[in-house]
Amino acid sequence: MRLQPFAGKPAASPGLFRALIAAIAMFAFMAAPSFAQKRTESLQGPSVASRTPDYDAPASEFAGPEACKDCHKNEFIQYEKTGHAKLSFPGKDYIHGCETCHGPGKAHSDSVQAAHGDDADIAKAMAAHPIFAFKGKAEENASRCLSCHVSSKQQSLFDHSEHAGHGISCNQCHSAHLVDEVKDAAKGDMTHPQGYFFQLPQIADENRWRHNSMLKRAEPALCYDCHQTIQAQFAQPEHHRVPEGLMKCSDCHNPHGSENVAALNKSVSETCVNCHVEKRGPFVFEHPAVKVEGCVTCHNPHGSSNRMLLVRREGRQLCLQCHTGFHGQLGAPHGKLGFQTSGECIRCHVTVHGSSLDPNFLR
Repeated sequence: MRLQPFAGKPAASPGLFRALIAAIAMFAFMAAPSFAQKRTESLQGPSVASRTPDYDAPASEFAGPEACKDCHKNEFIQYEKTGHAKLSFPGKDYIHGCETCHGPGKAHSDSVQAAHGDDADIAKAMAAHPIFAFKGKAEENASRCLSCHVSSKQQSLFDHSEHAGHGISCNQCHSAHLVDEVKDAAKGDMTHPQGYFFQLPQIADENRWRHNSMLKRAEPALCYDCHQTIQAQFAQPEHHRVPEGLMKCSDCHNPHGSENVAALNKSVSETCVNCHVEKRGPFVFEHPAVKVEGCVTCHNPHGSSNRMLLVRREGRQLCLQCHTGFHGQLGAPHGKLGFQTSGECIRCHVTVHGSSLDPNFLR
């Protein structure tokens, strides 16, 4: 005997049930502030420094920045334009200017002045009374910067970063006083045609340096000095708009270290949906590949010769990398000849990133 619904109240149809699920998902999507449909601000903000350099030397061993100006005029002029020149340390007001980073320099300054311009005597004086010139080991150079910048969230993991592990110190990317430097011509100067067609207006190098974390060069050119394989990937026809200047490497990566793979600012998928908000979800039915390995399972984020940055030229073969056969059969509800061999999976499975209506991503 089949039970009948109450009189006057028709039974709920499958379409009504799906519509109810979609409404609940849409309400959750609109209610959660973390899913707002806008690009969030970059994590790479200005650095924070709140500690005082720990020098055991008394105040009598500090000469003051004016003594440095006599010999290092160009560096002094550039340094005065930065926030470093405005630092003050209560209780240790004698530590300011150049000696904040280079250490006490009165003995160095006095001995150089006593040489009266003689090159041989100046060389002897500098050898007898050296100052910290950031020419030591990478760990030693970085520790001098991190004595103040350790309070910044962006630099807190630098000691465990890949850059630190490869012997990269702060002064190899940043400059406290921007002066002309000799570029290593052996690395070449690979350019992209996309940069010529879509290049954004370039600001003066000094203004860029002052307002961009005092980087020696602008991104991505600075990063390309070491990451030349990544530069070649950005030369592919399909790529994120980094060569054109519309994006920076630090929009996705934290060069000072991160707990995420590849030093990403966030986890793989969260980094991508920071811009690709329409792929964020939440979805009732989620694609497992996105949850396990993230977007890089199917896409190459730097560049590809395939459409949509796919890692395989043919989309159907990309799907079959995961949807493999079991006991000789395809891992799909199709027989071996049950679908068009020349077709693409997304002809039917259109919502491959996730769906709130169908578990097979058909709609």
